[in-house]
Amino acid sequence: MKLTTCIIDDDLVSQFATRYCIQQSPGDFDIITCSSGEEGLKSCLDFAEEHNRLPDIIFLDLVMDGMNGWDFLENFQNMFHDHPLPSVYVLSAFTNTSDRIIAKGHQLIAGYVDKPLSRSYLQKILVEEEKKRTVS
Repeated sequence: MKLTTCIIDDDLVSQFATRYCIQQSPGDFDIITCSSGEEGLKSCLDFAEEHNRLPDIIFLDLVMDGMNGWDFLENFQNMFHDHPLPSVYVLSAFTNTSDRIIAKGHQLIAGYVDKPLSRSYLQKILVEEEKKRTVS
C-alpha cells in the first residue's frame, strides 16, 4: 500500500534530506513537502478533500517562522477532529529537553527525530506504521 508522507519544515536543506531519505527507502510513497505550518495545514486540507483522508505520516519541524510546530498541531487537531489522525514525528535540529518532554506527552506525536532523518530510524517508523495498519 502506498503511504503518503507530509514533510513540514521551513529549512529547505532539511526538507530535501528528509525527502531523499524517504525516497531511498524500500516502499511506495507519495511525498508532500511544505515550507511552513500554514502551508502544511492547507496541504492537509486539500489532501483530505481530494482523498477523504489525511496523509499517513507527518514529519514536523517545531521551530519555524510564522506558525511553529506546536501551533500547527493545535490547529491541525481542531481542523481535523472528525478524521483519523496520522502519526506525527517531530524533526529537530536541536536537543531541547522541554520540547522532548512535551512531545512525549502529546497524544498526536508518535516520535521525536533528530535531524537529519536516518534510514535506520525511518525503517523503525515504517515497521511501527505497518503494525498499526495490520491491527486496524
